[in-house]
Amino acid sequence: MPCVETSSWRRALVVASTVLVSGVSGWLAGCATQETPAGTPAGKGVQKESRDTGSRAAGGGILPAPASPRSMADARLQAAKRLVAANPDMTYTGKPPDILKAIPVLTIELNGDGSIRHIEVMRYPSQARETVDMAIKAVKRAAPFGDVSRLPKPWRFNETFLFNDQYKFKPMTLDQR
Repeated sequence: MPCVETSSWRRALVVASTVLVSGVSGWLAGCATQETPAGTPAGKGVQKESRDTGSRAAGGGILPAPASPRSMADARLQAAKRLVAANPDMTYTGKPPDILKAIPVLTIELNGDGSIRHIEVMRYPSQARETVDMAIKAVKRAAPFGDVSRLPKPWRFNETFLFNDQYKFKPMTLDQR
């Protein structure tokens, strides 16, 4: 095995680390770009969001891009998991209480790419009706739900939201497992 000189080894390490740092810097710079409109002082520009394949979670994180489901049952299960991941401050994962605050039911219809086409309220709760809006916003935060274009139509599923007294929900799909 040939011996590598210490100085050339160090030089290679410096070059590799420089490439790595500049690559990470370029990647971070590509996440959000600053545009400075004419007449706007530097640093006071308009923030432009980058386009990514994932979606933004309530905590500001980005959800990973969804997988393509093999059936609508898979799509429903993936959507329930994404609902919890996208709304960590609004969900619980334990056993639902015996008496729930509200139980809204939504029908979510998807486009072929997994984006939301339409949300219909199938059941309004008799109390805490604001939970319907909370559920709709949670679904929108969790979208998209994966490419369903290879599945037979209709691309829709129902989700029941089990709200507790703290106005946190659990998708009923995850409670049936």
